[in-house]
Amino acid sequence: MDIVLAIKAIIMGLVEGFTEFLPISSTGHLILAGELIDFTGVRETVFKIVIQLGAVLAVVWEYRARIARVYNGLGSDPVQQRFARNVAIAFMPAAIAGVLFSATITEILFHPVPVAIALVVGGIVILWVEQRQRQRIAPPRVETVDEMTALDALKVGFAQSFALIPGTSRSGSTIIGGMLFGLSRKAATEFSFFLAIPTMLGATVYSVLKNRDALSMADFPLFSLGFVSAFVSAFLCVRWLLRYISSHDFTIFAWYRIVFGILVLVTAHFGLVNWSE
Repeated sequence: MDIVLAIKAIIMGLVEGFTEFLPISSTGHLILAGELIDFTGVRETVFKIVIQLGAVLAVVWEYRARIARVYNGLGSDPVQQRFARNVAIAFMPAAIAGVLFSATITEILFHPVPVAIALVVGGIVILWVEQRQRQRIAPPRVETVDEMTALDALKVGFAQSFALIPGTSRSGSTIIGGMLFGLSRKAATEFSFFLAIPTMLGATVYSVLKNRDALSMADFPLFSLGFVSAFVSAFLCVRWLLRYISSHDFTIFAWYRIVFGILVLVTAHFGLVNWSE
């Protein structure tokens, strides 16, 4: 495998891992990074989706004890049954919307300028929600993921559907949406982690099957590099984020999105960076 291509794969894996679970849009960053380092094409698009599994495995490993409890309790434990049901319910809206509209969304919106606009708009939404949270007097209605109802899960699922728009952020949509619907910051963040497992697994399987003719066994080393680097960086990011939200809000991510999005728009407008369309 070409050393330059290997370095690009590692870079893309790091971008995926460090951005997947932060409310800043991993897909948007992968699109922008791919344009900057000339990592584009059908194979590269599938690569960007497949390496999400590396990030998902980081969550599976971090929450392996809870996942084991859910598995063991599916037959008899009402708490674990309710939790599994809620994840399944929240998964469905984005899954259905993805099958129906993913091709159109990819064709129209998977480009740097639409991503930049979504980054800015999403940042403004986060600032608004955080301001709303600071003005709230009553505590959150749902403190832990085990207190969520089926309706709570469905609402978060519809919020996740907005993440089909690149630059919006899957984790941002679910976390901020969850907070708007009465979940605590910790509950919304943890549910976003668990919801990522079926969502990203489904997206990977769908993308590989859809584009299998464009892939070959020769791509395995390239995908493996991105997969491993995504796993390591996502594991570090998840650990850090859980500590961060215990004493901070998401305002810093909102301003990052706005500044970064404006930077992309300015460089595109004045031709300072050749963001290809």
